[in-house]
Amino acid sequence: MHDNPTEGKIVITGAYGFIGCNLVRTLNSKGFKNLILVDNFDSPAKQSNLEDCFYDAKINRDSFPEWLTENADDVSFIFHLGARTDTTEFNFRVLDSLNLSYSKVLWEIGTIKNIPLLYASSAATYGFGEQGFDDTADISNLKPLNPYGLSKQLFDLFVLEQKEAPTYWCGLKFFNVYGPHETHKGRMASVVYHAYNQINETGKMKLFRSHRPDFENGGQLRDFIYVDDVVKVCLFFYSQFIEQHQEKINGIYNLGTGKARTFNDLAHNVFSAMHKTQEIEYIDTPEDIRDIYQYFTEAKMEKLKSIGYKDTMLTLEEGISKYVSFFDRH
Repeated sequence: MHDNPTEGKIVITGAYGFIGCNLVRTLNSKGFKNLILVDNFDSPAKQSNLEDCFYDAKINRDSFPEWLTENADDVSFIFHLGARTDTTEFNFRVLDSLNLSYSKVLWEIGTIKNIPLLYASSAATYGFGEQGFDDTADISNLKPLNPYGLSKQLFDLFVLEQKEAPTYWCGLKFFNVYGPHETHKGRMASVVYHAYNQINETGKMKLFRSHRPDFENGGQLRDFIYVDDVVKVCLFFYSQFIEQHQEKINGIYNLGTGKARTFNDLAHNVFSAMHKTQEIEYIDTPEDIRDIYQYFTEAKMEKLKSIGYKDTMLTLEEGISKYVSFFDRH
């Protein structure tokens, strides 16, 4: 690890992706240009994500472990956000390779070279939420609903089982993140993104019908968090490291707003921000995800607050208003 943490290079894996590129842009806005960006940079759909960004180097994800081993002394921090994030990916070999095995390699290099590591976990680890959505509960009791959630769960468990670790590390369980630069995600982009585009094209919005008697159509609940808040929390952990608070806060944390909202709420706010008359059409949840569809998620956020995070998260109304303004400008 670099002796002076404010001078070493900052690595961002998944830098071409949604949260990664927003982190790059925010770091740039704060004067950080000493960035090493890691991803598979072959995707034309993501090229605009890093337009006008400053960085020292781009490294293909396959070459990165070797690069990191050789250049560890120059690295002060790793934001490991890269992953296969498709929740409909059922080939576990792909998920094992990109999410689990790759993360283990970075953990092991980070441990040997003592490089601080922040990594992306997921609320998908909570499954139906039978154990609640509590980041202080026993992670081994969680039951993810899909291979993606399982790959994140297995890495969380791996981390907690290790006797040796980087001096400073944390995992963040992202809930439903939405915001600019997610176009490349296609079907996996946020409901807010799809809502804006559907309303623009057709004047109406499609939501999944409820297939449970205890939820009305569009009454399914999610913890929706704007990407700016996700980036702020990532940078909070980085600042704690710079200020040498690291050993007090190592662990796995939820990252949501702490307030579940319905898809009907979401739709209403998108129509309102676009100054359009509300028209919602309810459609059947696709067969391939119907049995594993979460009807409720809500992050318990006390653990993050207990280590000194004081900023309030944007409400759904505020986040959607910001996002629609971004769409209108672009």
